[in-house]
Amino acid sequence: MAKFSIFGLGYVGCVSAACLANAGHDVIGVDSNLLKVDMINNGQSPIVEPGVGDLIAAAVSDKRLRATADLADAISNSDISLICVGTPSNQNGSLDLKYVRRVCHEIGGALADKSGKHIVTVRSTMLPGTIAGTVIPALEESSGMRAGQDFGVAINPEFLREGSSIRDFNNPPFTLIGADDDEVAASLRSIYSHLDAPVLCVGIKEAEMVKYACNTFHALKVTFANEIGMFCKALGVDSHKVMDVFCHDNKLNLSPYYLKPGFAFGGSCLPKDLRALSHKARELDVYLPMLNTVLASNQLQIERAVDMVLQTKLRKVGVLGLSFKPNTDDLRESPIVSLVERLIGKGLSLAIYDREVELARLFGANREYIEHEIPHISSLMCSNLAEVIEKSEVIIIGKRDEEFLDYIDDMTNGRKIIDLVRLIESHHENEGYHGICW
Repeated sequence: MAKFSIFGLGYVGCVSAACLANAGHDVIGVDSNLLKVDMINNGQSPIVEPGVGDLIAAAVSDKRLRATADLADAISNSDISLICVGTPSNQNGSLDLKYVRRVCHEIGGALADKSGKHIVTVRSTMLPGTIAGTVIPALEESSGMRAGQDFGVAINPEFLREGSSIRDFNNPPFTLIGADDDEVAASLRSIYSHLDAPVLCVGIKEAEMVKYACNTFHALKVTFANEIGMFCKALGVDSHKVMDVFCHDNKLNLSPYYLKPGFAFGGSCLPKDLRALSHKARELDVYLPMLNTVLASNQLQIERAVDMVLQTKLRKVGVLGLSFKPNTDDLRESPIVSLVERLIGKGLSLAIYDREVELARLFGANREYIEHEIPHISSLMCSNLAEVIEKSEVIIIGKRDEEFLDYIDDMTNGRKIIDLVRLIESHHENEGYHGICW
């Protein structure tokens, strides 16, 4: 069993200490507040949370948990340190990292006098780049050692809800470890082997960001439900019945679907329905700030793609894919069509390939739309993919099509690639490759 030192006996620190000790690990809690230290050593919980006090009392009684204000003692008698100090907001919204810096300097000073490899792991919520820009420099400066060589560094974000933290700790959807060292990741992974949930290991920056993705999505969901509720109330509709039905769909609504970063949405439904709902809300004098900005945010993705093309300073552009999504010839409100029109307006030379749209242009249901609504784009379409690639300096990949994968070597041969759908996984480090959100 690993030996832990946990820095900061607030909410996260106390719950982590109680649960790890209950799992059989030896845990030392560290805090400058002597009242918290004394309470832990007396088998009492410094926080009010059902079940935490019982776990602490049992762990102290079994001598698996103790607390101290002596940081050096804690470091010398543990293998892994968990930093659980607060990262409150400054007045301007930025994170106040003074507690993180302080504890890292103190830990670093203690590491200088310790033999053997030690792993410093952060559980506090911090923005991507904080480990690299704040934690590691503070540890290295005060210890005179090198991260990754003399000691390990990782992040293990917590996903605990007040009121149900013990259940959340022991029954998580996953446990997340961020480490850029396989040995460090393996050491932390073994800690959670008793839990019936996957342990996901990613890079440090990705793990730092996951917590923010989760929390902002939770905030988004609350706001979405409230705005739908306000709209429903104005129409005399039972919002709870609406959302109960909404939540029955775990294929699209409550699922990974639509949650991959990429290009703008389009088609005959989403833009139209958002406009209709926003218009009706204005008639009802219901202000829906989040829903009203969805289309504006979507348009920004199109503008971002335009800027990425213009920044290449190249004029010959090949566009692979024109319909709004794979396996369809539907061009109604396709964001790729909007992108193409913007690039034509900038005076660029375009060649377009989309086999579904090409078939529709010949005899499909959308032939009339192509001929009458976008004839200026129709004239730029080619029936030969290799020809489009050959004549282009920049390739825009606009939809996922297995046919495109057969031509990757040709695309990457001295050409710039702007990938809107993450079709190409193996060229992300290529200087000529640019993903719209990666």
